[in-house]
Amino acid sequence: MSAVETRYLERGPDRLALRRHPAGGGRTALLLPAMGVPAAYYDGVAARLTAGGLDVVVADLRGTGASTPRPTRASRYGYGELVDDVAAVLDVLAVDAPILIGHSLGGHAAALHLALGGRAAGLVLVASGTPWHRYYTGTFGMALRALTPMITGLSATLGYWPGHRLGFGGRQARGVMRDWAHVVRTGDFPDLDGVAVDARLADVKVPVYAVSVEGDRLTPAPTLDHFTAKLTAATVTRHHYTTAESGAPMNHFRWTRAADPLTDRILSFEQSL
Repeated sequence: MSAVETRYLERGPDRLALRRHPAGGGRTALLLPAMGVPAAYYDGVAARLTAGGLDVVVADLRGTGASTPRPTRASRYGYGELVDDVAAVLDVLAVDAPILIGHSLGGHAAALHLALGGRAAGLVLVASGTPWHRYYTGTFGMALRALTPMITGLSATLGYWPGHRLGFGGRQARGVMRDWAHVVRTGDFPDLDGVAVDARLADVKVPVYAVSVEGDRLTPAPTLDHFTAKLTAATVTRHHYTTAESGAPMNHFRWTRAADPLTDRILSFEQSL
């Protein structure tokens, strides 16, 4: 297996780190991580996909992992800039028909990139749903509804979200948390630069492979169903990845540690395009 390569993309005051796992000429897959999760966390998943013939690039989202700078009061970006970053990464990679793989927040960025006219051969969503509060029940749902305004309020006060200290989402720009909270409250994505991107998802026509994960309390299966229901023009293939299939207990993050059967499914999806 070829060594992992890291390159950087300058985006104004920010620098995005691109962690490339080359396979040697196959189709390129761009993997976009979950909120606060560094690109290196997906090395095992990337290695398995690379062994199947895909060139894999995992992009650290702004302010996460090897991307700089870390979010501070000076950080003004939100979902709009994360979506713009997807196009910039694909431009620098000179890729015409990539596979976009999004985990959680990364799935939001990937799908909204397509909603704004971006191109891809296919879209894979893993544990990526619209975290609308109505899909969460019991004490977890009560906590989500109570904590969301606290998260946005603290982010506004400090100028950033200190999730690295509080155990949720990593350190994030307040704009990212503002836009995430909008989805929690409404079930819809916020307008980006005056564009109703939620409605534009209905124009996305690329094939979609959408995977929910057993044991995922942060993105239960109904939130992914709600997300994919917005993709009315796309052919969506749904799969629920179970402990019985993976061979190990999983949650929103640990599926990456038991991902061999799932990566085989993703490779089959890619080969069908």
